[in-house]
Amino acid sequence: MKTILEALYRGQINPDEVIVPSQPEYRSVSRQVSAQTVQWRERLGEEAFRELEEYFDLCDSASSMHVEAAFLHGFRLGANLLIEVMSNREELVF
Repeated sequence: MKTILEALYRGQINPDEVIVPSQPEYRSVSRQVSAQTVQWRERLGEEAFRELEEYFDLCDSASSMHVEAAFLHGFRLGANLLIEVMSNREELVF
C-alpha cells in the first residue's frame, strides 16, 4: 500500500481536480453562470466576448494563485499545529 506522501509525489493525488463545493446552492449558481455566459455571448458578439473571456481568464489566474497561497498557508498552519500538539510545546510556531 502506498503512503499518501508517495501518491502525492507521483502525481496520483490531485485535490484541485476532485473538490466540489458542498454548499447546496453551488449547482444552481453554476447553471446560472452558464446561462448568463450564453446571453453575454449573444449580446456582445464573438470578438467582444472573446476579449471578455481573456479578461476572465486573467481574473481566474489571479484567483487560482490566491487559492494556492491560502492552501499552502493552511497546510503549514495545520502541520505546525500537529507539531505543537505532538511535542507538547507552548510557544507559537510560525
